[in-house]
Amino acid sequence: MTATFCEYKPGLENIPATKSSISHVNGQEGILEYRGIRIEELASKSSFLETAYLLIWDSLPSAIQLKEFETDILYHRRIKYRIRDMMKCFPETGHPMDALQTSAAALGLFYSRRALDDPEYIRKAVVRILAKIPTMVAAFHQMRRGNDAIQPNDDLDYATNFLYMLTERKPHPIAARIFDVCLMLHAEHTINASTFSAMVTASTLTDPYAVIASAVGTLAGPLHGGANEEVLLMLEEIGSKDNVLPYIENRIANKQKIMGFGHRVYKVKDPRAAILQQLAEQLFEETGHDPYYDIALELEKVVEGKLGAKGIYANVDFYSGLVYRKLGIPADLFTPIFAIARVAGWLAHWKEQLAVNRIFRPTQVYTGDHNKPYVSIKERT
Repeated sequence: MTATFCEYKPGLENIPATKSSISHVNGQEGILEYRGIRIEELASKSSFLETAYLLIWDSLPSAIQLKEFETDILYHRRIKYRIRDMMKCFPETGHPMDALQTSAAALGLFYSRRALDDPEYIRKAVVRILAKIPTMVAAFHQMRRGNDAIQPNDDLDYATNFLYMLTERKPHPIAARIFDVCLMLHAEHTINASTFSAMVTASTLTDPYAVIASAVGTLAGPLHGGANEEVLLMLEEIGSKDNVLPYIENRIANKQKIMGFGHRVYKVKDPRAAILQQLAEQLFEETGHDPYYDIALELEKVVEGKLGAKGIYANVDFYSGLVYRKLGIPADLFTPIFAIARVAGWLAHWKEQLAVNRIFRPTQVYTGDHNKPYVSIKERT
């Protein structure tokens, strides 16, 4: 039988790799849905943990289910002292994403039982990962500064507790709520590089901690995570509203990327960017104005005027860095926070993959030689 091959597409661009009911994006109309619910509605009415439950178990929880889920995660927020001791040995100059990937993988050593057909095992794995990833991010942040890790506060909710572990100060309730919404906005976004990495790893039926570690490693690459940090550097480089126009004209003339703009899917303004802009304004009104926001507004206006016809608009990264900076979060923690949020989506795809699993085994287009002779080492030049 002669094999048939689809057209080769570098990076598998636009080639469906799975069927999924987890999230949907309409890039022409700027629509993002989690399990059929618009992201705008979730951002205004839900919480990150409720949204995570929705993504992973395909329905909004009842009041009792949500309370049990939140309580289970609160109970599992602490990490083993051996993991803390391991993290103390990490170099202080190491990147937090590398520390997170190593720590996430290490969880598998402590929860090595693998029962992927057991719903209770899956639930416990989901709870442990959602609970412990934020603790590990905050712990490394403290340790690299020479401090002991700040223990989770059982009186604080998920978002508030993470901000507390970064500073040992309880954040303003509005700041905590805004951070919780930020986590919701980054929780899931169909099949991107890190999610695909998670799915491929999951398809081998390895443990979920290896799945998450694989996804974290993929997210750490500069072509996937970290763009919001680059946006802040860009705003600092521009310096003032007066410099926006010449900066953009120079970037366009030299065919250089403008950080925070353009998306492989969205051809209008990213709906998450619109929500983040509203959050930024709310945060600045409560805690004080950020002059970089004025530059950002002018930047968006200029880019939209010059590149909007090409479908290049602000994406999720454009305003998130401004929000995180105002919350007092260091720039090199922006991508780890992306990971904290995206764990919900990765786990949803892990669970969905298990239900219909078939190991990923793509083919290739061979471009090498055939029947080459072996040349002995004495005759090689």
